Amino acid sequence: MALRREPVQTHELDVRAAYAAHGPELYRFAHHQLGDSGAAQDVVQEVFLRAWRATGSFDPQLASLRTWLFAIARNVVIDQVRRCAVRPWQRDLTDDAGLQAAPGDDLDERLVDAWVVEEALRRIGEDHRVAIVQTHLRGRPHQEVAAELGIPVGTVRSRIFYGLKALRLAMEEMGVEP
Repeated sequence: MALRREPVQTHELDVRAAYAAHGPELYRFAHHQLGDSGAAQDVVQEVFLRAWRATGSFDPQLASLRTWLFAIARNVVIDQVRRCAVRPWQRDLTDDAGLQAAPGDDLDERLVDAWVVEEALRRIGEDHRVAIVQTHLRGRPHQEVAAELGIPVGTVRSRIFYGLKALRLAMEEMGVEP
């Protein structure tokens, strides 16, 4: 009696193509954040491992592959920095000086955050998006935005409140940790 094998499920993400397209850029990002080439290589490897494992959660309608990979990279870099903060003696075991900068201190981190927020903003309703962009991103007063849109100030505040909730949910769906 022959055993019947179930077909192996293939992942939608072509890891080789994704690595060829985004691997070097992810490495530069990680290296710039961590200041350690070995740690940067580990980060890139972990990014593609997590992406491969979570390929079912990737939806090109929610975010581009590049944005999704950079969101994963951001989380991996943060994990790496936290890991080294807990065990600082491990940095002395490597040839490199170790982690130089904390995430968020640098242009690369802000750029990745901007990509993620831009993708998430595309997912929320137009009214909410306009209210958030005008008040939070452009720094305009609620009264001014309300007058321009021809709606009460309370409606602008309501749209901002519910828009931020929707934005947070969209970012969670994209795999971004709060």
